[in-house]
Amino acid sequence: MARLVRHEQTAPYRIDPADFPKDGKSLFICACGLTSTPPRCDASHKACKPEVPGMIYIYDPATKGVTDSRPDAR
Repeated sequence: MARLVRHEQTAPYRIDPADFPKDGKSLFICACGLTSTPPRCDASHKACKPEVPGMIYIYDPATKGVTDSRPDAR
């Protein structure tokens, strides 16, 4: 069954190295839903920059381009 998943974050979550992991490198977890390397961020969120609040955007999974947008009826 297909479903629309609402991602409202337009940038990754940063996990501070003091918290995790112990190798001293920051870990960024995808929050936009566009990454090709889940759960890690691959900078695909850059496609979200032009988004406008109050709109729903549908992205092509291959190109990361917007295929449709419409007002959010929520």
